[in-house]
Amino acid sequence: MIFQSPTKGSLIFDEVIDEVCAEFRAQPKARYRIMIGSDSKVHGDTVDCISAIVLHRIGRGARYFWVHTQKDRFHTLRDRIWHEAVCSTTLAQSTLAALGERGAWGTDLEVHVDVGRHGPTKDLIQEICGYVRAYGFTVCIKPQAHAATCVADRYT
Repeated sequence: MIFQSPTKGSLIFDEVIDEVCAEFRAQPKARYRIMIGSDSKVHGDTVDCISAIVLHRIGRGARYFWVHTQKDRFHTLRDRIWHEAVCSTTLAQSTLAALGERGAWGTDLEVHVDVGRHGPTKDLIQEICGYVRAYGFTVCIKPQAHAATCVADRYT
């Protein structure tokens, strides 16, 4: 997978993790959180899905990296939202494992899902959040799901 960064251009996943680790080393006393989220948009017979890794240095801004995938159109909104949640959770697992291999873990990791208490996704909150929590991640929904609703949505 090729990630995009506004500051670094195209990067493979390992280079994204290297950038995150470099940030940790550059500011070791800073507090960080990593937010991972996905959003998708239907384009004809396909669905473009963007997944984002956001490194937030608390009180000092954020950097982000995003990746684009394309799938055949889903039959229902429920299927599409589930696909986004699975993409985000899978990316969170890979990120956590890669950081652990480098001994760079020491921050919160959140999965941001594109569901909210208002609108057509409200009926999915419990099951999607339960799925993410089952993997041991903190889950955020709209309006706090910034990785999904601000970063990933920007590129769909």
